[in-house]
Amino acid sequence: MKLNMTTKRICIIAMAIVLNIVGGEIALLLQLPVYLDSIGTLFIAIVLGPYYGMFPHLLSGILLGIISDIYSLYYAPVGILLGFLAGMIGKKRKNQKSWIFKAALFITLPTSLLSAGITAYLFGGITSSGSTILVQLLAKTPLGLTMSCLIVQFITDYIDRVISLFLVLALLKKIPSSLWQKYKS
Repeated sequence: MKLNMTTKRICIIAMAIVLNIVGGEIALLLQLPVYLDSIGTLFIAIVLGPYYGMFPHLLSGILLGIISDIYSLYYAPVGILLGFLAGMIGKKRKNQKSWIFKAALFITLPTSLLSAGITAYLFGGITSSGSTILVQLLAKTPLGLTMSCLIVQFITDYIDRVISLFLVLALLKKIPSSLWQKYKS
């Protein structure tokens, strides 16, 4: 598929990258067990679709990896998958709160598997996230490191996606739909 990159789309993707970076930095600074680094990605994926949704997290992951959090760089594939899946489910978006929980589940299952694999095999369960403490506590149980990473990753990712989707839908409600039609066309 050929992407039609216009100046407006590049600017809105740049705004999404900034949203990802600011959210990620807040979560990192406060050592939250959620990440908040995918708000911009979800926004672009829902507004412009799955192929555009892959860009913000990839680029913000690279920037965060250079600026402050090297771990972000390694999770760029997770962000690409997240943007694609969010764009797919975003086409079926409804303004019902139940949609948010279903969409978050649809997005979280595959991205948590990939993310848990990265956390367990590349980093031994230790990352810059506040959820590292939970992983280390569970890893000492019979679950082991990989299963502990998967359980913690799924729970924290799901909560993160629900929060992020709520924020994105609240933002979309405040912005006139006529404005977004300009970006889509």
